[in-house]
Amino acid sequence: MSLRWRWLLRTLLSLGAAYAAVLVLLAVGQEKLLFAPRTLPAEHRFDLGPDVEEVWVDVDGARLNALHLRRPGARGVVFYLHGNAGHLQSWFVNLDWWRRQGVDLFMLDYRGFGKSGGRIQSEAQLHADVRAAWDAMLARYGEAAPPARVLFGRSLGTGLALHLAPHARPDLSILVSPYLSLHALAGEIYPWVPRALLRYPMRSDRALAEGREPVLILHGDDDALIPPEHGQRLAALAPERARFVLIPGADHNDLQNHAAYLQTLERTLAQTLNRVSPASPLPAATP
Repeated sequence: MSLRWRWLLRTLLSLGAAYAAVLVLLAVGQEKLLFAPRTLPAEHRFDLGPDVEEVWVDVDGARLNALHLRRPGARGVVFYLHGNAGHLQSWFVNLDWWRRQGVDLFMLDYRGFGKSGGRIQSEAQLHADVRAAWDAMLARYGEAAPPARVLFGRSLGTGLALHLAPHARPDLSILVSPYLSLHALAGEIYPWVPRALLRYPMRSDRALAEGREPVLILHGDDDALIPPEHGQRLAALAPERARFVLIPGADHNDLQNHAAYLQTLERTLAQTLNRVSPASPLPAATP
């Protein structure tokens, strides 16, 4: 074998070994690549007003931290599953806007986020945690829960909301910047990674088919992280109950700064509340 061929063979073997090492790291350390939790010190205190309660949800091997905005005479409750990165301090915001909608708001931090303990270890664990938090939220109301129930998922939380819907049976699901599946999204970003290695497929496309509630899908047309085609394709899977709204000029993280986004949310929430409890229609609020 010539010197040139020996060099080529060694190079190929080195590249193959490096590729295999990357795949092994991906297989065993996927959570560090997928999730970007930020923590809060245990002594952190939320100063959000007397109508916001800090709540703890016990799950298998951990305690999850949550916040619960409760308003007198609320006609609905929104169960909000936030996106990747950050924590409740950065996600539980715009409370005056939510207060004007006549709804309660419940939001939890996933394992390892904020003050929540433990760490994310599987997709099944994530779904189980979300379901436990939903049940714990309803238990706090007893028989006095607001009549309308809304699931709200943003980015990472959209897949979790869709998987929760058959259990929660909401009156409305709102998906902001959703993905068709994490499999599909990873295939676009990392086409060289075998799908079989991905332990978090998060098949939103399949979960959508199991629900029965109306679904509002909002996506920024400048979203470079999750292209709006994902939202469009999701809506096309259930055209009889899913509505897709593209927000001009919005990217992945700034939709809440666009009037079209807030106005669409406001109208849809009001329509849902009026449909579920028509005796006392909610007046339009000013965002």
